[in-house]
Amino acid sequence: MLKRMIWVGIGIAVGVIVVRKVTKAAESVTPGGVAERVSGAGAEMKESFKAFWADVSEAKRAKEAELFDAIERGEDIQPLLDADDENDPAAPGRLY
Repeated sequence: MLKRMIWVGIGIAVGVIVVRKVTKAAESVTPGGVAERVSGAGAEMKESFKAFWADVSEAKRAKEAELFDAIERGEDIQPLLDADDENDPAAPGRLY
């Protein structure tokens, strides 16, 4: 009798786990679940883009400050501009 009760208990536990997993999987394919996943991915992408844009803006400000300082000192800024092109593989075809 004790063996049967143990197996019934194990069966109930497995059943509960299976039902929870199936319910969670079913909720993830409903329109609400899909919208939740998409909005989460969109928010993550938005934060990533904000961080990227902050890095680009910071680099731009630093380069502008360097160029303005060189102009104020009366130095030739062409070497500063060419130094960036040495590391840029697209520089030879650039038209600006």
